[in-house]
This record gives sequence, structure tokens and C-alpha cells, in this order.
Amino acid sequence: MSDPTDRERVRELGVEFGPLAHQLNQHEYPTTCEELVEAYGSAVLGFQNGEQTLAEVLSPVPEEQFNSATEARAAIFSNVPEGAIGRKGYSDRTPPALGEQSEESDESF
Repeated sequence: MSDPTDRERVRELGVEFGPLAHQLNQHEYPTTCEELVEAYGSAVLGFQNGEQTLAEVLSPVPEEQFNSATEARAAIFSNVPEGAIGRKGYSDRTPPALGEQSEESDESF
């Protein structure tokens, strides 16, 4: 992934959009998934554990229609690969997240 300038660096919910964030905001809505892929399909989305093009991320929903950039981003967040989010179910808060085992004992001071 190329090193975008600070102006282009847009990370939201663990997804690095780069210049695509601005392009989605400026796109004319309503639009279809097909139109977004045609216009920006080769744009690369970065994740904690890799990257994919917009075309790859939106491939499961080719018939989707979006009324806003917010809806388009929601479809992207819904279709990123599971590994993109890091440790599934992770929380740095106590008590452990549902389904997560605590490695610390339950001592009281």
C-alpha cells in the first residue's frame, strides 16, 4: 500500500480508506455497488492484517444500492474479511469480553 499523505490518511473502524474516503464523500448518490466498483474498484483498503481492493470487499453485494456515502461505508465495514478486525472479541477492559478467557487471576487486594 502506498504511503498516503496526512490529508489522505483516513482510518475508520480499523479500515484505512486513504483517498477513497474523499471520493466516496464526493460521489453522486444514489448509486449502485456496480457504479462504485466501476469508478473506484481498484482503490485499496488497508486493514490491520492486510489489504483488499474495493471491488474485492464489495463483491458479495453486487446488487446493493446506496443512498449516501454513509451507506456505502457501512457495506464496506460489513464485508471486510474477518481477519481485518484483529483479535475477534478482544477487549482491553475488564471483565473479559463475552467468550474471551482472562489470563489474570481474580485476586482482590
